[in-house]
Amino acid sequence: MSDSLKGKNGKVRIMYVRKDEDEKPRRPASPSATGRDGRNRRSEAPRGDAPRRGEGRPRNDKPDDRTGRPAPRRDRPSTSPDSPWKTLYQNDERPEVADHGGISGKSLIDPDQLRRQRAEETRVYGENACQALFKSRPDSIVRAWFVQSVTPRFRDALRWMAANRKAYHVVEEEELALASGTEHHGGVCFLIKKRIGLDAAQYLQQTGAKDCVLALEDVSNPHNLGAILRSCAHFGVRGVMTSDSAALESGAAVRTAEGGAEHISSIHTDDLINDLALFRQAGYTIVTTSSHNGVPLSQAKIPQKMVLVLGEERSGLSPEIVAQTDMAVSIGGTGRVESLNVSVATGILLAEWWRQNNQNA
Repeated sequence: MSDSLKGKNGKVRIMYVRKDEDEKPRRPASPSATGRDGRNRRSEAPRGDAPRRGEGRPRNDKPDDRTGRPAPRRDRPSTSPDSPWKTLYQNDERPEVADHGGISGKSLIDPDQLRRQRAEETRVYGENACQALFKSRPDSIVRAWFVQSVTPRFRDALRWMAANRKAYHVVEEEELALASGTEHHGGVCFLIKKRIGLDAAQYLQQTGAKDCVLALEDVSNPHNLGAILRSCAHFGVRGVMTSDSAALESGAAVRTAEGGAEHISSIHTDDLINDLALFRQAGYTIVTTSSHNGVPLSQAKIPQKMVLVLGEERSGLSPEIVAQTDMAVSIGGTGRVESLNVSVATGILLAEWWRQNNQNA
């Protein structure tokens, strides 16, 4: 804030003006108050021994550093208490700032509403991911950032955003890294509205004779999730069931999926055991993996409708989920390592399901 708006005590002066509609115009000075020489006699100092107003009070004759003129007197307020011109002071050291819960920036939006909006949004980056998102659901885009070098390949997206009044910015690499939250942004970042996930009952209303659903227990690494989504899209899986649907739309997961995330429906579950029972009732076979007790994948007859359940690499599936198994399979190998990366195992299992049930479809 400019120093010219501060008083000597360091407080900020804020001037408010009130103009009454019934305010009468100011009358010119009467002839009795003005002499023939045009001088205002009321402004002349009184004669005689009567003391002048303010006499005996200390004066501030120190010149102002900027103007060279004596600084104005501060020994009394410049306005009367009922004056329409009022000077308020705000202390710079303890400014009164509304609590926005850590949300910065100037906004007239209610902080709670702004917080809800941000919870419903996510950032997607990477050229292939953003191209696929624009083709499948452009209305979800809220804002976009591009570096100059990728704009020719996003010409259609730029035209659409301009026509639909969607804000976009052509920025430098450093600014895009700040906007996307990563240096691996691929030259583009979209701020989008999150998709609303389905629950198990809603998903089961739209299934066919052949269908594979992937269920994940405690798999949260975004790069693994992205690789899983990419394999799911490649082998025709339409639904991924997880307790954390938002993780499937994280920027890192969507970028790693290279556009595959746009072809997958998120199925949210708060009770995986109960939802697996719903799928079983709908004709699905619950399939898990076991390195020691499973049927070798090369010998297994993979069902047309199945829920493939996979867990995180370190401890695998919980005993409660293993108890729901209808069929366990194993992926053969040298045995030199205990298990495969969960995204690699997903790709191998889905490839076999596709080979047995869909390659001639």
